[in-house]
Amino acid sequence: MSPKRGWAGWSFRMQRWLGLFLILAAVGFAQGSGWLKIEEDVAAEVAKPQVTVVHFWAPWCPNSRAELADAGWSTFIDSNWDVKFVFVTMWSGEDGAAMLRESGIAERGNFVAWRHPAASRKKGERTEVFMDLPVTWLPTTWVFRDGKLRYAFNYGEVRFAMLQQAVRDAAETWER
Repeated sequence: MSPKRGWAGWSFRMQRWLGLFLILAAVGFAQGSGWLKIEEDVAAEVAKPQVTVVHFWAPWCPNSRAELADAGWSTFIDSNWDVKFVFVTMWSGEDGAAMLRESGIAERGNFVAWRHPAASRKKGERTEVFMDLPVTWLPTTWVFRDGKLRYAFNYGEVRFAMLQQAVRDAAETWER
């Protein structure tokens, strides 16, 4: 007795295996590409229908400290209440919460701060990819809208006037 055939001559058993493979592949794809929970959490924030600024920093980093001085970030966050801000402490064993509080930045409706679990800042050990995007220097600042990266400042301090322009541009609908 010959096996049942369908799909242009594929046996029923081959069809079942192919179906199982496709289901498993879809489940694997839906679970991401091996991202850490913090990457999934940030991706969920940037996917919302809003402009989101993701800022990677470290308490030990002189450039990160310079951005916090003179109420720089605090003023910027307060001036952009309709923008979501996600600070991610990278390459540091401490979360930097005390430094953020001292700088006038505290948990509020448009701000969250998380610490990346990989604390090493040694070359070869430190995390240099986040959500499949490069983070090779601190501070790094990204601007997203509706889950799409609109601007990336990947090398050192960002000037707030430049960041404000990027936020304004990201908010534009570009339907002209």
